[in-house]
Amino acid sequence: MKKRQEIFYAKILLFGEYSVIHNSKGLIIPYSHFRGELAFLNKDRYTDVEFAKQSGIQLQVYAKSLQESKKSAKLKVKINVDTFIEDINEGLYFESTIPQGYGLGSSAALVASVYSKYVEDKIESRRHISSNELLQLKHDFAELEAFFHGTSSGVDPLNSYIKYPVLIDGNNQFKTVGIPRSESGHDDAIFLLNTKKSRKTGPLVQLFLEKSKDKNYDKAIRQKLIPINNKCISSLIDGDLGEFRTNLKKLSEFQLEYFNEMIPDSCKSSWETGLNNDSYYLKLCGAGGGGFVLGFTNEFDKIKTELSNNSKEFISVYKSNGA
Repeated sequence: MKKRQEIFYAKILLFGEYSVIHNSKGLIIPYSHFRGELAFLNKDRYTDVEFAKQSGIQLQVYAKSLQESKKSAKLKVKINVDTFIEDINEGLYFESTIPQGYGLGSSAALVASVYSKYVEDKIESRRHISSNELLQLKHDFAELEAFFHGTSSGVDPLNSYIKYPVLIDGNNQFKTVGIPRSESGHDDAIFLLNTKKSRKTGPLVQLFLEKSKDKNYDKAIRQKLIPINNKCISSLIDGDLGEFRTNLKKLSEFQLEYFNEMIPDSCKSSWETGLNNDSYYLKLCGAGGGGFVLGFTNEFDKIKTELSNNSKEFISVYKSNGA
């Protein structure tokens, strides 16, 4: 029986979708509800055999792509591709509960797993990792994840690998951070709403870039969105929940107006309801267009019932202890 591999989590981009393209701050967290690990299909593992076989085929294509890039000297990461391919031939696959096309980093967790097992002289994951090491990891992960998206920032697999919240601080600066737990006495929570619709990131980012060619749109992004986004992050990290909710509402309003095409139609009514009654605020979770929508509330139990009654799958990300 093969040795069990390390588990890597999904990721959630709490803040920074689209605005990070224009050098805003971003905040990304690991989300352990969904996870993945490299595994070997054998008689001692109980799983979906067809899923495992299909995953193995996908890994084979990925490994061959890495092999070709390595031979042409395009791949700078020192990865043992031969061993990777040998293991795939022995039944290696990626056992994962992370939904694909939902913005939670299914490819990121896979890349983190491959890096951990097959990269030579790898940087070890730890809580207090240096800025230089984070930048090197980001660069390595960008190379390894490019196969899945054409291009990659490397931030998603970086987060999955180190398993701590990462602050994108603009100007290519990254650091791990802590996010204070709420002790407000309110029923505070962060949650996901499942649109039950997968999507691809590339076309949505291209749409944003096209819209940004309009001077008024670009001005709104730079002069309105980025300051609001950055204040959401700083107030959350500082534990100033009053300031956080004020800016969170502004962010939700901005996205409803300027990112309307990225908001699934099935969520627009709920989006507006939350803004009107101030019981919760919704925002994009990544590129939008489908996948999950991210929500924040201080009335968790009430909102959970309300949104669940609207036939939406409601998944908790974080919940305070309440009063």
